[in-house]
Amino acid sequence: MRQPLVAGNWKMNGSRASVGELLVGLKAGIGQVTTAEVAVCAPAVFIPAVQAELDGSPIKWGGQDVSVHASGAYTGETAASMLSDFGCHYVIIGHSERRAYHGETDQVVAEKFAAARAAGLVPILCVGETLDEREQGITEDVVGRQLDAVVAHCGIDTVGSGVIAYEPVWAIGTGKTASPQQAQDVHAFIRGRLAAADPAVADGIRVLYGGSMNPKNAAELIAQPDIDGGLIGGASLKADDFLAVCSAANR
Repeated sequence: MRQPLVAGNWKMNGSRASVGELLVGLKAGIGQVTTAEVAVCAPAVFIPAVQAELDGSPIKWGGQDVSVHASGAYTGETAASMLSDFGCHYVIIGHSERRAYHGETDQVVAEKFAAARAAGLVPILCVGETLDEREQGITEDVVGRQLDAVVAHCGIDTVGSGVIAYEPVWAIGTGKTASPQQAQDVHAFIRGRLAAADPAVADGIRVLYGGSMNPKNAAELIAQPDIDGGLIGGASLKADDFLAVCSAANR
């Protein structure tokens, strides 16, 4: 059975004080609420503080983006080796906000996935469609294209060593959520798409839901057979809310 994963994506939020308070709250409650794997993905500037606070705890941590380059004259970029140096286990790759606001193409996302794996990080690969694409009925075309680019560049075995997060763009930060059946349908499609390349990889890889999951809807979403946890945005910024989602991931 796939162990559920609940990963918090803090996005560009937090201060030294609020991050410290959040981490203390998570450490105090995590052992009491969940058997799922739990991680937080922090802005790069906070990662040293996250490492210092969470080291030795069951909570893993990671980054929100990574450079395709190993090092060099790339101002503002963060290399995968730098994330590894501060104990990161995960890194988010290809989030819709990176694709939309920073022009990341499917090929760039694939290269970032490869760079993360080369440094020993576990990429959380985000895929998903916009509202317009869903209304056009091309959700599977979009998600399939995004997956295929990474498989083609990295190989199915490398993709299998990561995590997939389905994030319908229309449900991120909007308060809207895909229904459990809508989410399950796309998760099943993702698993089927990967199964065409390697059934064992498809069966073993964790596929998370990443569109406004919160304490009220988490249990029903995670109960779906192909949903293995969540990539949590707003609810990850409050310890009680995040812990409640983690609790809903118990299996």
